[in-house]
Amino acid sequence: MTNPWEEWDHLLKVDPDKELYGNETFEDVVRTGTDAIEIGGTLGVTEEKMQRVIEACAAHDVPIYQEPSNPSVVIDSPELDGYLIPTVFNAEDPFWIVGAHKEWVRIEDGLDWDRTHTEAYIVLNPEASVAEYTNADCDQSPEDVAAYASVAERLFGQDVVYVEYSGTFGDPETVAAAGDALEEATLFYGGGIHDYETAREMGTHADVVVVGDLLHDEGCAAVRETVEGAKDAN
Repeated sequence: MTNPWEEWDHLLKVDPDKELYGNETFEDVVRTGTDAIEIGGTLGVTEEKMQRVIEACAAHDVPIYQEPSNPSVVIDSPELDGYLIPTVFNAEDPFWIVGAHKEWVRIEDGLDWDRTHTEAYIVLNPEASVAEYTNADCDQSPEDVAAYASVAERLFGQDVVYVEYSGTFGDPETVAAAGDALEEATLFYGGGIHDYETAREMGTHADVVVVGDLLHDEGCAAVRETVEGAKDAN
């Protein structure tokens, strides 16, 4: 069965704890041309905030996925196309490798397994909130990252490997090494994508370019540039 993200070039991550830019609306957001929207954030996310963004995006025709940061914010909604559950492979705290997931499967009424997928995160910016939150060991060489990617795909059967430099533009050599190590898994890249050129550059190494903070900081016009860059790279 083909996974939907195998056809994506661009994924837009919306943080429920942040406001949209200026007077922009979620109708503007879905018209950026992104292939899908992922709703999630590291800090300050609540069930109510998640629900608000899901409902606003669901009014428009775009695939919507939730990336919950903890079990308490998982939203059981038919409007979601699915759930992308992060597991941080270079976390020094095993809670973020398997512990949190043990709690996720115990939520009321359980997870919708047909719509639940995991993302094998490799977090590489030590200054990022996600690195601090998960106690990630970010001191990784390109060879280390390639090895993590192989472990994720070959030993743990992950369909998505996510190289995350949240807040800064990453090392293209490292991203390329991860891509070269994968046979069938889809490589996501996130971090520091702010214009056409950065999206196009990382899009030559990753299958899917993920854009997040740019939406909230500079708005939909800037996001549209990154969509064009990601699509031109593939």
